[in-house]
Amino acid sequence: MPRRRPTKTKGKGQGRVVPGFRLSLGLTLLYAALIICLPLATLIVVGARLGPADYWAVVSSPRAVASYRVTLGAAALATIFNTVYGFALAWVLVRHDFPGRRILDAIVDLPFALPTAVAGVALTAIFAKNGWFGEPLAALGIKVAYTPIGIALAMAFTSLPFIVRTLQPVMEELDGEIEEAARTLGAGNVTIFFRVVLPILVPALLAGVSLAFARCLGEFGAVIFIAGNQPYSTEITALLAFIRIEEYDYPAAAAIATVMLGTAFVLLVVTNALQAFARRHELAP
Repeated sequence: MPRRRPTKTKGKGQGRVVPGFRLSLGLTLLYAALIICLPLATLIVVGARLGPADYWAVVSSPRAVASYRVTLGAAALATIFNTVYGFALAWVLVRHDFPGRRILDAIVDLPFALPTAVAGVALTAIFAKNGWFGEPLAALGIKVAYTPIGIALAMAFTSLPFIVRTLQPVMEELDGEIEEAARTLGAGNVTIFFRVVLPILVPALLAGVSLAFARCLGEFGAVIFIAGNQPYSTEITALLAFIRIEEYDYPAAAAIATVMLGTAFVLLVVTNALQAFARRHELAP
């Protein structure tokens, strides 16, 4: 019986584990167009109903500018706190084994599952003047609820998992032999952390920070309960856009929303550029 000829090697793109590239690509693009691009395009089109002068008058009004300042300031404060605390929490969860570690690891995902409105009500009850934490803080002259500090606290609560869950996989895959090699060369723990470990974690940290900051910019449910929603003082941009919707001023609401959309987009672009630079610097000899 003649022997069968060996099968020729298939060309590029053939013989993949998951077949149907065109179908999967088409479904992916359709999903992106309907779920992501269409709402964003509608937002821009509705905002464009205003002329350039009217658009600028809406987005540069004193009340809108005050809401940008409150939102960006609170988001920056929450992100800075989460960067430090989220890094430490991810490090503890990966590098140490202690009783209750699995419970703590599960609690990190609680802001994902908990409705943000419920989180806002809980934070307000805790940090109000007669709350568990609010009363002793008020005795020290520190007011949290209905202040920008409360807004930052609510934002930090909802955005913390983004940093922790972004850093954890990279920390788990970090090769311990690199640290041992640096230690055998005489490097101390501080030097190993800042010269060996941290540069490897920088791209993931930047991704987590950008996602957390973008989440803070769009937070609504957890904030409105603890903010007090005072114009020019504790009113966030998302609430101002919602107020314009309730007034049936859809173009003004869309115009205000496009400002935050543009801010988030620029942030993500800059973060991607920094990540690419960090990776190139890491791979450089």
